[in-house]
Amino acid sequence: MDQQAQRERMGDTDLDIEEELLGEAAFTVTEGTERLNRTWIELIVTGLFGGIDIGLGILAMILVKQATDSDILAGMAFGVGLLALKMAHSELFTEEFLLPINAIVAGQGTWTQLFRLWSVTLVCNLAGGFVFAWLTVLALPDYHDTLIDTAYGYLYPESVGTMIGLSLLAGATITLSTRMQQGTSNDVVVALICMISGLLVIGLGMLHGALNAIVIFGAMLAGASITVGDFLSWFVVVIPLNMLGGLLIITLPRLLRTRRILSAVRRGDLSLEDLEKEAS
Repeated sequence: MDQQAQRERMGDTDLDIEEELLGEAAFTVTEGTERLNRTWIELIVTGLFGGIDIGLGILAMILVKQATDSDILAGMAFGVGLLALKMAHSELFTEEFLLPINAIVAGQGTWTQLFRLWSVTLVCNLAGGFVFAWLTVLALPDYHDTLIDTAYGYLYPESVGTMIGLSLLAGATITLSTRMQQGTSNDVVVALICMISGLLVIGLGMLHGALNAIVIFGAMLAGASITVGDFLSWFVVVIPLNMLGGLLIITLPRLLRTRRILSAVRRGDLSLEDLEKEAS
């Protein structure tokens, strides 16, 4: 018996592919299409609250870090920000890379829409994060030194290689974390994933442009000797590496895994309605 016949014999659907992959394809294409077609207001507000929600995690992080001097415990506390993103349905840059790309490959969106989604999300994340950083500095003067020390650690890693590696890992970790959350409807599991992801990103000092920027903004507002030029020279290196980490390490392999389904939708051999029916 050849491979195709074996797959057809074992499958419960009319398509020659595993049910789990059908479910993944149906979900990612549908959700990705919705994101690509958000109105400008929806896109801006979702991005702004992404920065504000993750700011809650930054607040928890500096609280625990100053109290315990432990990056690991601070990272676990930071997970509350990732949980806030999930519960509030806001969006963080690099968080949902897989969804819109799958929708485009399936012919349900354009690359122009993708550029609009990513660019507006990033800018609005930074704007929302800046507002939250300003409030944090205004309200918590006793935490200024912690903000400044943490920001210096992000801006000046040990070496160029360390900077590249930590940036790639940050993009991959955040993208994988949100993809794992989409695979479960159990709130306890979601909270656990957020806590572990925070532990890794903050505990290991990973460099994520949108996350770290909030800390750096706070440090600048608190009086650190960090200029706008210092921030921008760091930012233009970290952000592309975050994108590469999320796209090449996480998104591309999963895209290849469901390519046959996405191609069928793109050609018109399979409608989104039929795909959702097969997945269910």
